[in-house]
Amino acid sequence: MLRKIICALFLVLPMAATPAQAANPQEIPSSTSRSTMKNPPAPPSLPISFGDMIDITVFDSPDLSTSVRVNQKGDVVLPLGGAVQVNGLTAAEAGAAIASRLKQAQIMLDPHVSVMITEYQSQGVTVTGEVRAPGVYPILANRTVMDMIALAGGLNENAGKVASVFHRGDPANVRQVRLDVSVQTPESAAEGSLELEPGDTISISRSGVIYVIGDVGHPGGFLVEHNDRLSVLQALSLAAGANQTASLGKTELIRKVDSERLIYQLDLKKVLQGGSSDPLLADGDILYVPVSYKKVYSLRIIEAMIGIGAQTAAMKGGQQ
Repeated sequence: MLRKIICALFLVLPMAATPAQAANPQEIPSSTSRSTMKNPPAPPSLPISFGDMIDITVFDSPDLSTSVRVNQKGDVVLPLGGAVQVNGLTAAEAGAAIASRLKQAQIMLDPHVSVMITEYQSQGVTVTGEVRAPGVYPILANRTVMDMIALAGGLNENAGKVASVFHRGDPANVRQVRLDVSVQTPESAAEGSLELEPGDTISISRSGVIYVIGDVGHPGGFLVEHNDRLSVLQALSLAAGANQTASLGKTELIRKVDSERLIYQLDLKKVLQGGSSDPLLADGDILYVPVSYKKVYSLRIIEAMIGIGAQTAAMKGGQQ
């Protein structure tokens, strides 16, 4: 009888932890350690705006559940309870606002409302300007300016370094984003990570063009950013410099001001020697370096004399 009582006590009483288990806290089940881990923050929800279609579900009240489009005032009109302002709210915040209205109107004592955005007025972001494939691209998740430019095929060869972002909710507030893809500094990365919303528009600027013509090594047009300025000497270096026959003292800078072309005389020889300032060029400027015909004739005379001297030397060598 005593043996049966002792066996029953062993079955009922919980087993005590062994000294090894008490001394080693790492043997605690992993579920307790996982419960203390912090989950990564969820991305912010896209706000509701006019023209969006939302589904309103009121728990245990199908008569109050409906699908409705947000009007131009940013309101949704409920079957019971009237208009509720939801413009700029997330789906969760809109659900709380609708529940509060139903409770204030004494339609329900403790309403539970869920809201789901089923259709945005514009399902994507418009990318225009100097990208390889302009168009409207879907924004099904949180996207940044650089994300949308990548979806549009990236910047083309004429692209500038500035993107203008027009927000749908506030068209007058234009955000300028500098696109420096060659050097990723913390500042440029932060600007490029500007989050977008459905209906926003991104416009990529076009680089300006400086023209260098006349008696230079490689005349032509050269790209320059609107927010970066080239000087005359920098533009001349892009054109492989002036030729030996160039008339540096009679260089002209042609600039268009209010649909009128103005011509400025520029002594490029003094600029090269440091006797005059190196002016900055603007988009559309034309730098004209004329030919010095005096230098052309002088070079031809020198070339002719060299040719005659070579022939004379060859004749004397033949006579010997």
